Amino acid sequence: MKPRILLVAALLAGGFIAVTSYKHWGPAARLIRGEDTPIWSGPSVARGAGLSTDEVNNIDIYKHAHEATVNITSTVYRQNWFLEIYPSRESGSGFFIDRQGRILTNNHVVSGRAPELQVTLFNGQKYKASIVYRDPVNDLAMIKIQPKGDLKTLPLGDSEKLQVGQKVLAIGNPFGLEGTLTTGIVSSLGRAIEDENGRKLEGMIQTDAAINPGNSGGPLLDSSGNVIGINTAIYGPGGNIGIGFAMPINRAKTMIEDYQSNRTYGRPRLGVDVMYVYGDLATELGLPEEGGLLVQGVAAGTAAANAGIREPRRVVVLGNYQIGIGGDLIMAIDGVKADRLDALSRALARKRPGDKVELTLYRGGKKVNVSVTLGEAAQSL
Repeated sequence: MKPRILLVAALLAGGFIAVTSYKHWGPAARLIRGEDTPIWSGPSVARGAGLSTDEVNNIDIYKHAHEATVNITSTVYRQNWFLEIYPSRESGSGFFIDRQGRILTNNHVVSGRAPELQVTLFNGQKYKASIVYRDPVNDLAMIKIQPKGDLKTLPLGDSEKLQVGQKVLAIGNPFGLEGTLTTGIVSSLGRAIEDENGRKLEGMIQTDAAINPGNSGGPLLDSSGNVIGINTAIYGPGGNIGIGFAMPINRAKTMIEDYQSNRTYGRPRLGVDVMYVYGDLATELGLPEEGGLLVQGVAAGTAAANAGIREPRRVVVLGNYQIGIGGDLIMAIDGVKADRLDALSRALARKRPGDKVELTLYRGGKKVNVSVTLGEAAQSL
């Protein structure tokens, strides 16, 4: 089962909850079933429970962040089997990054040929928007409105410093329910997933904060209210099951830098598949205990192939693992230890096609350094 990019706009069909409160219990309360005493008793004035520090933190972040989060409706005109033109509407979320009206979101939220974009603010104000920049390989886009008043914006954090277990908050418009807040933790880092079109998204943040269709493009925030990710995908064909994915915000920072410098987007590609090994597993394979990224495959014609990176010569089975051995072990990238699965994607996030990367390899029982000129990943709109 593949994770599904959040493309579906939800319809709100609903109901309501009626809540009635009484300042005091009078005769009406005693008339039930003809009894002379109330069915229950309590204080004449209801008092709210004290809020925990974590609850206060959630409330404070939401008060500011939801005003900077927007609903985006994308309308694309399509043709049916009878050659009739009809509007196809999809919705997602986004958030302001400056007071000039620039909004970050997912590329798939605004995809399609010449989409008509409408942005709805927290107070119901609606604006037409235009696409100013795209980064399809990272599923990112920037759109812009012409605001008539002051805007709330969200600060961009640092996704390099994230740790598994830290608290995160997601805000968006799931199923059209504007300004919905959910909370959770960072469940894992460095996940690689495929969207419905088979495109690989690497270095993703996994979270158990509830993400549903319509959340796409909304902010994933840390406990200081900084954006550390852009909600992008859910696992499975339906709604939230506690496994959601967000694009690290540092990828968006790179896109913003390219936009400001009038550079075309482009994601660098090394061209290797790797497996993280360390400790007992590494020593079982005859590798240094500190381990690293063991090369499992090298794509033909890529930067790695051109630099002579070696792929496995044979496959062994250890426990539940099927591992290719005999290839290179990447121990460091630009002098930084490759001590986690997403070490490579984190390093490449700071690079562009044509840049060089220095790999420290364990090959044939000794360490060697290899300089690689990065290629460019294939792009699609």
